[in-house]
Amino acid sequence: METDLKEKLNTDFRQAMKDGDKVRRSTLRLVLAAVKNAEIAKQTVLTNGDILGIISKEVKQHQEMVDQEEAELAILEEYMPQQMTRDEIIAEARIAIEEAGAQGPGDKGKVMPKIIARLKGRADGREINEIVTELLSS
Repeated sequence: METDLKEKLNTDFRQAMKDGDKVRRSTLRLVLAAVKNAEIAKQTVLTNGDILGIISKEVKQHQEMVDQEEAELAILEEYMPQQMTRDEIIAEARIAIEEAGAQGPGDKGKVMPKIIARLKGRADGREINEIVTELLSS
């Protein structure tokens, strides 16, 4: 007899597959595999309590991974230069646009290599792109 929680996990897994929700699908696949492995090891169908124990263990493991990733990120950030503000990026973008002689959106290709090289590591490329696009469009 399948437990209610196992049925819900299977139903939610199938729905995640239909929805194309890759994160939910892979997470539920992980839990369902752990449940199946535990059932094979115990040679019996797990109760809701057993399944909750497995989910609890997964939560703890993921939290430990998050803590580890955050600690590593903090160390890496020590070596990064201070990030520029939006206003600072705008000022640098205006200089790069002027140097490149850019007149409109079609000249973006002239500006981006200059400003990316100048701001490497100090500003996010997407934000730079967004600002240059705005400035060239106005």
